[in-house]
Amino acid sequence: MSNAKSDHPPPAIRKKVTAPAVRARKGGKPLTMLTAYDFPGGKVADQAGVDIILVGDSVANVVLGYETTNEVTLDDMIHHTAAVARARPSALLVADMPWMTFHVSPEETLRNAARLVREGGAEAVKLEGGTPRVEMIRKLVSAEIPVMGHIGLTPQSVHAAGGYRVRGRRLEDARRLIDDALALEEAGVFAVVLEGVPAILAQAITRRVSVPTIGIGAGPDTDGQVLVMHDMLGFNFGHYPKFVRRYAELSGEAVAAIDRWIRDVDRGSFPSEEESYHMIDAAALELIDEPSGTDRAIGH
Repeated sequence: MSNAKSDHPPPAIRKKVTAPAVRARKGGKPLTMLTAYDFPGGKVADQAGVDIILVGDSVANVVLGYETTNEVTLDDMIHHTAAVARARPSALLVADMPWMTFHVSPEETLRNAARLVREGGAEAVKLEGGTPRVEMIRKLVSAEIPVMGHIGLTPQSVHAAGGYRVRGRRLEDARRLIDDALALEEAGVFAVVLEGVPAILAQAITRRVSVPTIGIGAGPDTDGQVLVMHDMLGFNFGHYPKFVRRYAELSGEAVAAIDRWIRDVDRGSFPSEEESYHMIDAAALELIDEPSGTDRAIGH
């Protein structure tokens, strides 16, 4: 037996990341958060070493083919969160609360968040919006469900906002977003996502709040960064936002790989002898020469 060691040692066992641990990273080593929507996605993200896995409502666009995130349901989110949870990640597992699951009342918000935790295995939830969400956040925090905030460009508000536009370009709007961040902090969130805001505004918010900020299209001066996995891996078949850096082009590689397989099947080189199973009985070749059922019937 060979004693050769693999050039790729197994991933080191990491300490479980928790919401308090994320909060404690304020001003320290930058946090990394990546979306995942299924078991292999959760495995890949966790083995790479991200701090937080977000089961985002972006599953609507990049996995389910919907036009907007508003079309995804709570049951959809529970289904996908549970799939990622089965990967048993060391990363903190956060689930998005989809549109209209945290808008009606604090009590309904709590019931919906509880389903994401109980049925989906989420360890925290994320919800969009500023000051109007404070009452809902307080209800969740009082029930000991960790909450991540999300302000700036909030995709669930695309219709009210008139499209996917950068928020906070004007001073008045920027001050309003700062107030929103402070309100979320006071309500008890352990972190805040800043999406689609000018870099200087994200820097100002980061300096004013005591909880970590995680940016997406918010410049380099936040406490962490988040991207959609399918965007960074080049597996998005739609528009790529300006802030996305593509670290791979997996859609092209996947098409090329499938094309090679089709050609191998066409020319009979797949499956090979090594990729086929064999009978133990040495007389197995006799099976080929035996008459078929049709032949036997004609013989009678």
